[in-house]
Amino acid sequence: MKIAVVGTGYVGLVTGTCFSETGNHVTCVDINEAKINQMKAGKVPIYEPGLEELFHRNVAEGRLNFTTSLAEGIEGAKVIFLALPTPPGEDGSADLKYILQVANDLGPLLKEYTVIIDKSTVPVGTSELVKEAIAQKAQVPFDVVSNPEFLREGVAVEDFMKPDRVVIGTQSEKAKEVMAKLYAPLVRQGNPIIFMDERSAEMTKYAANAFLATKITFMNEIANLCELVGANVDDIRRGIGTDSRIGKRFLFAGIGYGGSCFPKDVQALAKTSEENNYQFHILDSVMKVNENQKTKLLPQVKNYFNNELVGKTIAIWGLAFKPYTDDIREAPALYNIDALLEAGCSIKAYDPEAMPNVQALLGNSIQFCKNPYEALEDADALMIVTEWPQFRTPDFDKMDSLLKNKVIFDGRNLYELSQMKELGYTYYSIGRQTIQS
Repeated sequence: MKIAVVGTGYVGLVTGTCFSETGNHVTCVDINEAKINQMKAGKVPIYEPGLEELFHRNVAEGRLNFTTSLAEGIEGAKVIFLALPTPPGEDGSADLKYILQVANDLGPLLKEYTVIIDKSTVPVGTSELVKEAIAQKAQVPFDVVSNPEFLREGVAVEDFMKPDRVVIGTQSEKAKEVMAKLYAPLVRQGNPIIFMDERSAEMTKYAANAFLATKITFMNEIANLCELVGANVDDIRRGIGTDSRIGKRFLFAGIGYGGSCFPKDVQALAKTSEENNYQFHILDSVMKVNENQKTKLLPQVKNYFNNELVGKTIAIWGLAFKPYTDDIREAPALYNIDALLEAGCSIKAYDPEAMPNVQALLGNSIQFCKNPYEALEDADALMIVTEWPQFRTPDFDKMDSLLKNKVIFDGRNLYELSQMKELGYTYYSIGRQTIQS
């Protein structure tokens, strides 16, 4: 099948590359000429495990192509995916200008029946707006389908190739047939393709992300209470995670969620509720708690240094909002860095993938290091913000020789309390007792 994907961010590039891997001929379209030229030269513009191998294979076999021309990109395409940004506006609502602009441009370019697919996360009712925009100038029949993505950055390729489910919003039997054929190679093991109306599909994506964000936030609230009552959140996580009604995932306490999806989607769903005169109290609390949770460790840092932070050097391990990605959107690290710099600290940071993105944002206001241990040299303390696996089993003897003080502020609970006590560290974590050296 000939496919066009408009937009080459995380969702668009993964979608296009993975569909080319299943034998389709895919053209990715983007107005960013530098980005298109970069991909034509064989360079993948984002870090996503497993993506580069598929990218190069399908480019070499002629199934994956790139262009800045919408007309060229959609020529002969049976389906067109819209994978465009929907950034939050000042009021928290999703900004649809990019999607609607492309929809306006598509109308006169369509030459035969085409299925246009909203892949971006969009508010309820967007498919109708897209359909109206295309219909103004279209001369051929078409259908607009809602097909939300459920990709986790860091495992997006695996999520796409082996989906738990595929949600498709359409009331057109013809579009259903096209979509079922398109996704058939990805659901051979029996995972369901779930058909529903367009509005329900749009709401499904927001409901899923808002629920997961709520689950994370609930555990962070439990963790904060654990610190006050002397309980251990890790034990509680194991105690409730084995309950099949609750499940084990998204129960790890930490310093909040970030990224491109959860913050934006929770905010957008709350705005949709407001526009429909409904007060979504749970989401209001989720947003408030998460905002505070990101800097949960800062009072402990200040207390440890008796509020004398001017001139202190803090090593930070992890800048991305989660491991296995270079994405720093709404990353807790940025909030902590801003606060520490404002307090007069110097920052030495290391992240395996995200340092170029942070440097583009912050310039030389912090020092970027070649490895985790370089960040520790002459540092007064270590703060762990992202749970990259290489941080889980460090050389503690080497750390001892580099840090000025044996103190760790761990926002991801990487180490066992008994281990930290045995090693003689002062160790602050989330939802557990503080270990004093």
